[in-house]
Formats: sequence, C-alpha cells, structure tokens
Amino acid sequence: MGRPAPKPQAKTGRSFPLLTGPAIVLATAIITVGAAGLVYLLSGAPRETKSSASPVATSQSRASAAVPARNFQALKGRWLRPDGGYVIELRDVDATGKLNAAYFNPQPIKVSRAEASRDGGMFKVFIELRDVGYPGSTYTLTYDPATDQLKGDYYQAAMRQTFDVGFVRLK
Repeated sequence: MGRPAPKPQAKTGRSFPLLTGPAIVLATAIITVGAAGLVYLLSGAPRETKSSASPVATSQSRASAAVPARNFQALKGRWLRPDGGYVIELRDVDATGKLNAAYFNPQPIKVSRAEASRDGGMFKVFIELRDVGYPGSTYTLTYDPATDQLKGDYYQAAMRQTFDVGFVRLK
C-alpha cells in the first residue's frame, strides 16, 4: 500500500496562466523595453550615463522655434528607428515650430507634445509621449542633413533611463 495515484487533471492546452487586461499591457511593455535594451546592448554602441531627469525644452530652444515653417520641411516624413521598428511620422510644422506628429510601436501611441526648433544651423525635434506604458517618455532629436537621419536621445520615463537612438527616413 503506497500513496494513492494522483487524480488526472483536465488539459486546458495552456501551460501558463491566462493574462488579461492591464497585465497584458504591462507584460507587453516590459518585453518591448527589454528587447529594445537587449538589441541596444548587443549592438556595441558606446553608452553615456545620463541624468534620469526628464528633458525639458529650454527657453532658448523655444525662442529659436519661431523660424519660418518652410525651414522645417526637411523634417516632414516617416522615420524608422531600426533597433525596434518604432516609427515617427512628422506630418506638418507651423511657423512657431509646433509639429503635427504621430508615433507607432507598432500601434499608435499618443503624442502629447511635438515641437521643432532651430539651434544655429541644426534642426531639433522634441516629442513627448503620454499613453499606457509611456508616462511622459520623450525623444530629443537633431536632424543630420548629411545622412538624412534624426539622431539623439530617448528618455524612457517608466524606467528613468536615457538611450542613444537614431531614425532613418522611410521612402
């Protein structure tokens, strides 16, 4: 007389617990950020330690934003961040530097603020995201006309970390 045999369990076809609602959003955000971080680390790109404070537009950049809109036309278009498939779409810019912008990962993420400015001869782009998983994350980018790329920093607000990023124009 040994132990009684275990009762057979009904098979559900799943070997993991079912995730619903906010748990799916959180799990997706964690996986996305983790994958982007892994790609960045494996790329061997040099890394700077930066302040965890959220970037803020300075009064100087705001003052320089009031250049004619025709100067910002090179910024318009769809831009791909190759390390994660993220896309910024810069649709229009007015004379004050206010951008009509969209962000996709791959679904649309709400852009709460988008501005273009000019610092000397350089065009700058600032984009703030406010959506689930993006509580004030920002892009601070500079347009490089020689390579037709946007380069700069991505501040991931939930993790309080800043990453060097680049976007190439989609044709």
